[in-house]
Amino acid sequence: QVLRVESGGGLVQVGGSLRLSCVGSGRTYSSYSMGWFRQAPGQEREFVAGITRNGLTTDYADVVKGRFTISRDNAKNTVYLQMNNLKPEDTAVYHCNSAISNAALIARAVLGSWGQGTQVIVSS
Repeated sequence: QVLRVESGGGLVQVGGSLRLSCVGSGRTYSSYSMGWFRQAPGQEREFVAGITRNGLTTDYADVVKGRFTISRDNAKNTVYLQMNNLKPEDTAVYHCNSAISNAALIARAVLGSWGQGTQVIVSS
């Protein structure tokens, strides 16, 4: 089982930036696509971004394209989400998880359980 710890959230003003990190454990971490998801109060959890195990292919939800960038460092078992030009609607708890492919991430067919995530609040 791949265990993950998310960090890097916080309170930021509109237009600001944050960089989220997700540190995984387990020998098979680099064997999976990794993705970021978010859940706002009263809403379902939604896909935000995904990256293949070799880091060569990324996918994004339309609402974050051009503002968010996902990356990974398999040597550090870490996946990142650089978030720029943040908007109030980006306010949510952000989680990372793994899947067999980016398509599975988009379909939310993830492999792990959901942790506590990291809270992002964008104030206007």
